[in-house]
Formats: sequence, C-alpha cells, structure tokens
Amino acid sequence: MTTAPWRDPALPAAARVDDLLSRMTLEEKTAQLYGVWVGAATDGDGVAPHQQAMNTDYDWDELITRGLGQLTRSFGTAPVDPALGAQALARAQRRIAEAGRFGIPAVAHEECLAGFTAWGATAYPVPLAWGATFDPALVEEMAGRIGRDMRSVGVHQGLAPVLDVVRDPRWGRVEETIGEDPYLVGTIGTAYVRGLESAGVVATLKHFAGYASSAGARNLAPVRAGTREFADVVLPPFEMALREGGARSVMAAYTERDGVPASADPHLLTELLRNAWGFTGTVVADYFAVDFLQTLHRVAGNPAESAHLALAAGIDVELPTLKCYGKDLVAAVRDGSVPQALVDRAARRVLLQKCELGLLDEDWRPQAPTGPVDLDSPANRAVARRLAEESVVLLTNPDGVLPLPRDARIAVVGPRAADALAMLGCYSFPSHVGTQHPDVPTGIEIPTLVDALRTELPDSKLTFTPGCGVTDPDTSGFAEAVARAREADVCVAVLGDRSGLFGRGTSGEGCDVADLALPGVQGALLDALVGTGVPVVLVLLTGRPYALGRWHGRLAAAVQAFFPGEEGGPAVAGVLSGRVNPSGRLPVSVPRVPGGQPWTYLQPPLGLAGDTSSLDPTPLFPFGHGESYTSFAWEDFAWENLENAEETGGTAGTAGTAGTGAEAGPEATTGPETEVGTDGSCDISLTVRNTGDREGTEVVQLYLHDPVASVTRPDVRLIGYQRLELASGAAARVTFRFHADLSAFTDRSGRRVVEPGTLELRLGASTTDIRHTARLTLTGPAREVGPDRRLRCETVVTREA
Repeated sequence: MTTAPWRDPALPAAARVDDLLSRMTLEEKTAQLYGVWVGAATDGDGVAPHQQAMNTDYDWDELITRGLGQLTRSFGTAPVDPALGAQALARAQRRIAEAGRFGIPAVAHEECLAGFTAWGATAYPVPLAWGATFDPALVEEMAGRIGRDMRSVGVHQGLAPVLDVVRDPRWGRVEETIGEDPYLVGTIGTAYVRGLESAGVVATLKHFAGYASSAGARNLAPVRAGTREFADVVLPPFEMALREGGARSVMAAYTERDGVPASADPHLLTELLRNAWGFTGTVVADYFAVDFLQTLHRVAGNPAESAHLALAAGIDVELPTLKCYGKDLVAAVRDGSVPQALVDRAARRVLLQKCELGLLDEDWRPQAPTGPVDLDSPANRAVARRLAEESVVLLTNPDGVLPLPRDARIAVVGPRAADALAMLGCYSFPSHVGTQHPDVPTGIEIPTLVDALRTELPDSKLTFTPGCGVTDPDTSGFAEAVARAREADVCVAVLGDRSGLFGRGTSGEGCDVADLALPGVQGALLDALVGTGVPVVLVLLTGRPYALGRWHGRLAAAVQAFFPGEEGGPAVAGVLSGRVNPSGRLPVSVPRVPGGQPWTYLQPPLGLAGDTSSLDPTPLFPFGHGESYTSFAWEDFAWENLENAEETGGTAGTAGTAGTGAEAGPEATTGPETEVGTDGSCDISLTVRNTGDREGTEVVQLYLHDPVASVTRPDVRLIGYQRLELASGAAARVTFRFHADLSAFTDRSGRRVVEPGTLELRLGASTTDIRHTARLTLTGPAREVGPDRRLRCETVVTREA
C-alpha cells in the first residue's frame, strides 16, 4: 500500500499538512478546531467561569467520526488514579483515531500552573513563590519535571505559565502571577517554558494580554491600560517567552481593552503576535471565551458570529468544549457568512502542531504505562522543597529573635498553622478539584506548619490553637490564643489566605478583594497577640501581599511565604529554626496601609509620594527586599565601556548589615560618568562577600533610572539580577553586561526607541536599597528597535578563591 504524503515523516511538515487538508471535508477541518470536556459538571461549583452554561448537547460516538482537535482535562476534572487515567486516555485516543477517516488523535491538554493538576501529582509552590526565588534555573528544573510527568501519561499540552504582570494586588489571581515587574516575570516565565518544552509538552502562555490590568482588580473587568503601559509592562514577558523560551501556544485573555475583547482582536492576535513577533504556533481560547463574545461582551449576536470574530482575530482552537466552532460554524461557512479560508488557516496551524507532536505519523499508537505511576516522586519532592525554601522571604528580624531557640516554649497560633491546604494555591489539584470530593484523600503528603515545627524543633515545648478562622467573624478563640501566648517564650502567629475559586476563598481565580487588610478577624487576633508583650513572629501563608504597617515596629519578626506547596511546611519551619537561611526576595511590594490601591513600584514621578496628595503609597517593604541570617559586603564596584574597552571606574563600596531592607541599607556609592552609543554596551561589576558566620544567598539587582525622557518613565525598573550562594567568608564577582537596548521604551509615536541622554544604572538589594550607581550618557541618534532587540541583561559570575 502506498503511504499518503501526509503520513510520510520524511516530507516537510508544511507539505504533509497541505496534502492532508486537501483531503478533508469542511466538517473534518472544523473538528480539529475544538476540544471536548468529558465528565465536567454543569451544576454545583465549577472550576471555570460560567461552567454551568457549558454545552453538552452532542453524541460522543457520532462526534468523533469527524475527528477531534483536543481532549480537555482527562486528569484534572475528577480524582483518578494516574495509571488508570493514562489507560483511559489511551483508550479514548484509540477510539478517536479509529472513528475518523484519517486516524488522527486529539491533543490532550491539562492545567499545570503549580504542578500537573492531577490527583497524586506534586503540588509545587505557586508562581508568585517562583518569583520570590529569583532563580530561573530551579524553575526550569521544576517545569521539566512537570512536563515529563505529563508526557508519561499521554498529555501533550500544558496551560501554563501565567505571564500577567501584577498591576493591582487586590486581584484574586495574583498568586498565579510571578510578580509586579515585567523583567522578573519574563525571565522566570521563560525558564518555565524551556523546562516544559524540553519534555515535549507544548507550553501555553496566558493570558494574552492585559488580563491582570482589569479595572478595580475585578476578574474579567475591562482593561484600562494605556498604549505605553500595554507595550512596556504587559507585553514584554510574552515576547521573551516566545523568542527565548520557544513556547508553541498562546491563550487569549478573557478581557477587553478599549472596547475590543482580546478574543476578537486581530491587531493583538495576528498583527502583533504573528506578523510582528513571528509566532507560528497555535492560539487557543480561554475556557468558553469564544462563546463569551456573545454572552458576556455582546459583540456577537449568535454562536456563528462569535466563531467568525474569533477566527478572524486569530483564535485557532475553541476550549474547553465545542459551542461555536461546531455545526453553527459549518452552516455559516456554507451560507457564505464566514470565509472558509479562516477555517483552513486555523486547521493548518492545528495540524502543523499535531505533526510536530508525531500525531500524524503512520506508526502513532496511544501509549499507556503498564504499571503504577508515581507523579510525586522523591526527586519531585526534593525540587519542591528547594523551591519552597528559596521562596521564603524574611521581611524583618530587628532583634534577632529568629532563628528560634531549639528548646523554647512556643505558642503557635492562627488559622493557617494546622491546615494542609494553607500551603496550596487554587490550581493545585487538592484545592482546585479535591475540595469537591471531600471523601477522597489528597493523594499527596502535605505537612502542616505546626507538624513541621514539631519535627524541626523536637526539644521545644509547643502548643497550638487556631484563635479564629480565615474569614469567620467569631472571636471567641482569642482568649485561649492570648493565654497560650502568655505562657510561651515566643508566639508564632500563622495567618493568611484560603485559596479557592469564584468567591470560595480569599485568594484565587474570582476571589478579588476590596482592600489589602488581612482576611476576617485575623488582624484583630494579631493585635491581641502583640498586646501580650510576648515576642510575636508573624508567618504569612498567602496568595498576595497584605498591608502590615499597623504592626510595624511591634513584631519580633515577620516571614512571608506565597503558597509554598506540599513541602512548604518543612520549608517555613526550616527558616524559623535556622536550618534554612532565608533567601527569598519580594516579587511584589508589601503595602503599609490596606487602601490606596492599585500601586506597584513601576511608577513615574507623580505616582510616588509627594505633597500633592494626602495618600502616601510608599510600601512598607519594597520590591526585591528580603533579609538573611548572615551579612554581605558589596566591594570593588567597577565598570568597563565595551566600545573603547577602557576601565572607567573602580570606586569601592561596602555593605554589610544582615538587614538588607529599605531602612537598613548602607550608603550608596557613585562611580564616574562615561559615554556609550545608543547601540553600545558596558560591563558593570562588583564583588559580593559573605561576611557572616554561616552560608547565605544574596540577590544583586540592577535597576535603570532614566532622569529625562520624551514620555514619563518609571522612576526605576529592574533590568537584571543575579542570585549568589556563598559560604561563610566566600566571595564572587558578578558582571552585568548592559546593552542600550535595555533602556528602550515606547515613545509618543508608538515606536520602541533607545533615546540619547543620561541614564543611571543602580545596583541594589531592592528598589530602595541602592548600593552603587553608574552614570552614563547614551550618545548618537535615537534608534528604533524591533523584535530582534536584546531583551535580557546577561550576567557572568566568577568565584573568588
């Protein structure tokens, strides 16, 4: 038998797909453009907005005779043993292949935001915790493990990472983001993409674009971002993850900007994404977003019109299940109201990706493991532990109360101390799906903080009482909490969020808040504990930052952990005991007061504190802040103009306090000025020495300050960073290779330009703790830059003997 050209792996993918498309009917082409969500409930609590309105009016056996584009969440819909789930997925794929004329299986996709969202799979820390690590290499290792676990059970595509930049911390999905800075989001998110794609799993960037800029921090609310904010804050992480990470899919956002929904925006999804950036993968709809063009946005009058708008904009696949891309679309094409060229364009993209995945090969067979499947291996847990440990931020420790004495009397108080779910975000399976199945065990071990502390400090005399609930207004437990605190040498108050979906939590999708006060009566409980006079160590397990100014100067110490995952309990306990030296840095600012939002550190001059407003938005703890149990000196600051290779300065500066926050930083030093062309570069170097008596990690951060520009610019913005792990007495020299491209921004005409003029490059331990400043003047003409510009400030680290 002669093999059809589309089956021949020796031919180019484009030729194979062109041949296949020429053989397909319109119905077979449209079948490649939607998914089917088998087993999803249409009543009760859903995991997607408006899930109760999902279309289930189809016959599975009849439907798959035309083929099928995607299978939705075979593992992420209900608890299923991974081995049995893999076998069921393989059977479904075999049925799909056998039912259609061409024998093409579906792409199976799953959520994988904080680990594979499947029963029994490792629950890693949430993305906000990844941001706190400032460690792309470790995030890439985690993502590789997630991808390999997914591929082992037959999954092809993962719906992650989230590359939305935090614009308002009241938004419920802050826990799913990496932080409030586009460079941090871009570098960490790109690392995740590389890891997932290295396992052969298609990474899906979401939510493209502007989703986190919704008005009033309300989920799905209109986006108010202006042209330059959109171009310079919202878009760069996506561009970096595509160019440097190689992501093969993008998910359009639910939101609308200036009256145009992202799912119906050809400028965004075609002109920018494909024509300007050169993206060749698939664009998928967020769940039900194509239908929302009719039901929520009201820019379409029926499903066929929704399909037309989405296809014309550039959405190739309707998820999670068919509604608009099925019979209504076929009828609209046949009556001429929707051009068939739009269907052909989308089908070609889908089939090219299936070709890349090997799903068009003649020898394709569904594979399923024959024995048990371990999705939470010891190696996975070890990475989860490292990531959790690196993400814990020591906010303040003014009197050295931490680490805790090993034989101390410790009163652990708070509603998050003894709840395993306090460690997990809303897309970890036990929180996302498991709460709907209370009789099913979690499938993974999740030590609570109080249990982890008992293990960590076996000689301590430890008591526990919750004091209150997360949101319950009942204060009857305060008396016992105060009594336990008064009996102790130190009180550890464990407060924070309960992650959930659509109002079923204090953090998570659809769980937006009016202000940044601690949930429920937890603030009042903390007041009562501080009022005892016993030293209080505050531990926050949250999905967003909360205002802590009310207790500034009254706490013995404060520790922030952003939903640190299944190993979060031992990680936080390790920081409290001193086994782990904290090295996390804030990926979001911690506000002083609950109101005055939205605010992030990326503010132009009039966005900062001043005498024109009675509101002071200055955070209590700034972006990038984090303390350590050791101390560091920043020495031998120097730089080199690479255009003439002359050493330009060598002013040494030192820094060495254990507290590296805004209030404890040493005086900054400034080197001499130099000139660099608008297409030039220079190296900036310093040596960091661990001057303390134990190992520790410093995170050197490079910020750009542009004193005069043609449009207002953020006072400072991150353009580079380097994490340095140093033994006691050890030193390392870090060199930042700055290129003028990194100063580019969007000017009044909408072009991205590098402008001539003075810049300051500031090396600091946070946005406000600046240690050294290099002043340079960019010379020559203004230069327009495009998608080939440098996006990253490379670093070189040399360990000193």
